[in-house]
Amino acid sequence: MALSGCLVVIALALTLDNPQFADFVLRLSIFGLYALSLNLLVGYAGLVSFGHAMFFGFGAYAFGLLMQTGLVSIPLAFVVSIAGAAVLAVSVGALCIRLKDIYFGILTLAFQMLLHAVILSWVSLTGGDQGLQGGIPRPPFLGVDLGNPKQFFVLACVFFFGLVLLVRQMVESPFGYSLRMVRDNPERALALGLSVQRYKLAAFVISGTIAANAGVLMSLYVSGAYPNFAYWTLSGDGILMIMLGGMTVFLGPIAGAGIFLMLNGIITRTTEYSGLVMGIVLLCVVLGLRRGVLDFVFERCGPWAVRRLSREG
Repeated sequence: MALSGCLVVIALALTLDNPQFADFVLRLSIFGLYALSLNLLVGYAGLVSFGHAMFFGFGAYAFGLLMQTGLVSIPLAFVVSIAGAAVLAVSVGALCIRLKDIYFGILTLAFQMLLHAVILSWVSLTGGDQGLQGGIPRPPFLGVDLGNPKQFFVLACVFFFGLVLLVRQMVESPFGYSLRMVRDNPERALALGLSVQRYKLAAFVISGTIAANAGVLMSLYVSGAYPNFAYWTLSGDGILMIMLGGMTVFLGPIAGAGIFLMLNGIITRTTEYSGLVMGIVLLCVVLGLRRGVLDFVFERCGPWAVRRLSREG
């Protein structure tokens, strides 16, 4: 199914040859992955992180800085960036998972703001508030030229659908169901011999590395890295995407990312009070639907589908 979806999106983009459509799909791939990674913590592990942007920003900056040295290829820079993000996630997560609820969220926010402060202050390395200067080189590798917009689009789509499929297999594996048990009933999980702390740390590390993947993709997309990639507002945007799309349906965060991007585009073109209008939209969703859009749709359509299958059977 993931392969079919990937082929359909690529075929549509190449057939329509519409830059706006391709641009939207690329941004949806980036922020969809980011929201999906955050939902591993929020929806499956029950850990609400307010500092998830630290991994997105770290991935973007690490990859951009490595590529600007001119000493590494794109695949090597990617592997080193993701490995670095995993090390960061282990270090931060080992401390954060010791706390619960709001204290966990505040500590993740503190680490994220620390990284943001380093980016702003280490001007000689990061470019400070101007971001990385000079662009990010895209040398060809294995016959792939990311300087070609169509090739970059195809690779980004394959990358996105591949990671989505990987996460899907993960949450439907014994690990995913154990993670749900740790979220819902940690005492029972302990009684069954599961290490609650280890499962939480594993979820934190996996979530962080997937967010770093999205950051790498973003750095290639904009040919740079900027401080707002690691700012607290991006962490808030991720939570907003999850709330818009839904956290109990697997594709909810991706749908939420799409809704967020479309709303943001419409709102910023029509009014200067984008934050106010987006807040009102969120209130309408939360108070009106009391859940994300896909959560609401599946809850209403699920019983209807079961009844229809029962009649047909």
